Amino acid sequence: MASSSFLAFVALASSCLILLPCIVSGWSDGGATWYGPRHGAGSDGGACGYHGDVEQPPFSAMITAGGSSIFNGGKGCGACYQVRCTGNPACSGSPMTVVVTDQCPGGPCLSEAAHFDLSGKAFGAMAKRGQADTLRNAGSIKVQYNRVPCNWHGLDIAFKVDAGSNPNYLAVLIEDEAGDGDLSAVELQQRGGSWVPMQESWGAVWKYNAGSTLQAPISIRITSGSGKKLVARNVIPSGWQAGKTYRSIVNFQ
Repeated sequence: MASSSFLAFVALASSCLILLPCIVSGWSDGGATWYGPRHGAGSDGGACGYHGDVEQPPFSAMITAGGSSIFNGGKGCGACYQVRCTGNPACSGSPMTVVVTDQCPGGPCLSEAAHFDLSGKAFGAMAKRGQADTLRNAGSIKVQYNRVPCNWHGLDIAFKVDAGSNPNYLAVLIEDEAGDGDLSAVELQQRGGSWVPMQESWGAVWKYNAGSTLQAPISIRITSGSGKKLVARNVIPSGWQAGKTYRSIVNFQ
């Protein structure tokens, strides 16, 4: 007869086939709460700056605010985690995937080494069928979590020009990075120029103050959290406009 530990592994592996990408080892302990509407996306974008995009694909309200170790001063924005709960009778024990879109600055988010303040939708997704509200009523629970690659199913990286940008100053919200999901550095290259570093403004927004008129088209080179580099060539076109989103034709594999 198969051992109980083997059967548990098979059950987890089966759930991973449905919830790709998945890693069945290396789970760590943490805590979870939820915020916002019971079936909603937490807040309107939060500290990463994604705004209403948190409710739309590919995020689809499956998001989390992170405590300090998860949010990491904004550098954790865009990272993906699998989270599962097992300590409540309503827990399914199956992992679900969320992306970091916000910061959880107080309460248990500071007292626990790793804390996820999940959207109402994501928190309920950890429950057994028909018991999402029962689990949400628990409020605060213990969870296990695992960092996983982000998989946006063929969607390429988007650059949303901040409304405060002008001919001499460019700020962009960068989203939908596959793989690591988070960024450690961003650079900019004007038409006919060399690469120069952009500064992290806040959350997933990066900025560059040229001091003179920017020469478009503009290319952007991003470096993921693990050091992988990718160039979005001429992604900010001539005649670019503040408030518009420009979708590249590249993403990490």
